[in-house]
Amino acid sequence: MRVRRGLARGLIRATRWKLVGTVPTKGILVGAPHTSRWDFIAMLAIAWGNSARPQVLIKHTYFKGPLSWLLRALGGIPLDKGNPGATIRALLKEAEGHDSFLLVIAPEATRSKTEYWKPGFYKIAGQTGLPIGLGFIDGTTRTLGMGPIFDPSGDVVADMDMVRDFYKDKRGVHPEEWAEPRLREEGPAQPA
Repeated sequence: MRVRRGLARGLIRATRWKLVGTVPTKGILVGAPHTSRWDFIAMLAIAWGNSARPQVLIKHTYFKGPLSWLLRALGGIPLDKGNPGATIRALLKEAEGHDSFLLVIAPEATRSKTEYWKPGFYKIAGQTGLPIGLGFIDGTTRTLGMGPIFDPSGDVVADMDMVRDFYKDKRGVHPEEWAEPRLREEGPAQPA
């Protein structure tokens, strides 16, 4: 683990980014804004830089071919977005008996601008009792790390208001692709 931590911190320094915050020992880690193919590496750097070793849900099509073994070695878990049930059930079972279960989810589920985030991070946290940690990548300040960690209250609007407040100034690597954190369960954004 020391090697991973040193590698991650060295990579962050070499690319002139800065790492802030602390990764929890157990929880669901939100990876946002998800605007670049490099976000996976950035989330690993955040975790490894904090001596954590998370699992990461990745679209199953990336596991075809020669990189499959590497993605798995880095904690990647293939997810068929058309039928995620079996994968999610297996993860829920694993989370029950594991003292250091960390799962990274990119709720935007795409690097393109989207109207709604996928609710998986919120549902899994609610079903497992795990806290949600807000990981972030902010290209404008060249900062990545962990923000607040919270237990979902069950009031999705209030919880997402807190999430929106945290991410309001985070823009990712490609700011034009940033999507406001909003779950379909909340309904459309209210006009200001």
